[in-house]
Amino acid sequence: MKWTAAKIKALKGEQRIAMLTAYDALTASLVEDAGIPAILVGDSLGMTVLGYETTLPVGMDEMLHHTAAVSRGVKNALIIADMPFMSYQPSIAMALENAGRFIKEAHADAVKVEGGALRGELIESLVKNGVPVLGHIGLTPQSIKEMGGYKVQGKTSEQARQLMDDAMAVEQAGAFAIVLECVPAELGAMISGALSIPTIGIGAGVGCDGQVLVFTDLLGISGKPAPRFVKRFATLHPLISEALASYKSEVEDGSFPSEEHTY
Repeated sequence: MKWTAAKIKALKGEQRIAMLTAYDALTASLVEDAGIPAILVGDSLGMTVLGYETTLPVGMDEMLHHTAAVSRGVKNALIIADMPFMSYQPSIAMALENAGRFIKEAHADAVKVEGGALRGELIESLVKNGVPVLGHIGLTPQSIKEMGGYKVQGKTSEQARQLMDDAMAVEQAGAFAIVLECVPAELGAMISGALSIPTIGIGAGVGCDGQVLVFTDLLGISGKPAPRFVKRFATLHPLISEALASYKSEVEDGSFPSEEHTY
């Protein structure tokens, strides 16, 4: 069964939604084989794959390349392409063109854009032109310069009201779901209860309708410290390091390849 934006939206109140990031065909196939219905090709690949310090340097060419790779690795999962910094902010016309490239060239099923009420007209235009949209409010990494760092959002009553207004605006504009990133759990639950579309939390508490994590964080691959909201379901970094060290040692001492691995 091919997952669609409409099917994900219909899970509201029926089933909690698991979402993960993926950046290549192999990773995407592993995510799909686990039965996870939605894959986000996040601009987080800037840090997890490309070595940047933030998501800001990531461009359309990189996102198209990785989204296309993910699309080749799955059959049924919903593929959501993250629209990178300045691929949609300058104008609705630019946003439509770039979103269309994700659908036509990279075979994405939907796109994600950051921002609340400010993006209402943009989201509405995308949806009316046949592009499903996943919204994203709270900590929005593309606004990290303005926010002054990776900080929890919505801690004051004024900020909480603004995030609620932003969430309502994103829903009204036609988004099929919305990511809530780094907001207090109580606020995450309040926003989730107020909306008719699913909320996908990342550091927003169990009251959201679903959760998303970065693939490499979940598996503990990088070995770097993780944000508080990350649970490591495995710790693969030391296992990988050990395997690589064993390979080096066996090559150097001549025990690999053995007869078993020789034609």
